[in-house]
Amino acid sequence: MVQHRHLVIWWLLLAGVACTKQEQQQPAPETPLPYERAAPSPVGTTQNVLQKTFSLQRSAEFEFEVPAHAAMPHLHGIFESFVGQVHGASDDSANIDFLIINEDQHDDFARNGSSDTMFSVEASHNQAVNFDLPASLNRKAKYYLVFRNPEGNKSSKVVEANFRVDY
Repeated sequence: MVQHRHLVIWWLLLAGVACTKQEQQQPAPETPLPYERAAPSPVGTTQNVLQKTFSLQRSAEFEFEVPAHAAMPHLHGIFESFVGQVHGASDDSANIDFLIINEDQHDDFARNGSSDTMFSVEASHNQAVNFDLPASLNRKAKYYLVFRNPEGNKSSKVVEANFRVDY
């Protein structure tokens, strides 16, 4: 009986060593790269970026963000400008400039008053805009819609704008 008990203990120890070796041989899980991490996708959604009527003396800018993992963000909308009041004169006397700039371009624009742009329309009082923004990958991206009155304080203008981004 004692021998049988020693034999059972010996087999249990041997089985425990085998299990321990098997656990040690399994490789540690790898840390996923940032672009491999799963995250909610904005695909199939829409974001209103700007739906507003505003007075324009010199310039006005509107910030918006594209969420991370937006593969094909598409900005579209329309603006119309008027002289003096909404639905006043909307002809060449109501012309304004329109820009789409990213965060780096915005920093340059704030310092120098001019910048490279992603998209621009000069001297227009009525414009439809359709523009594909770059994919945002694993980080959100910040953009700005900028409206400029090239005449400055000489003539007040009013702008009706409606923009959205589809993902």
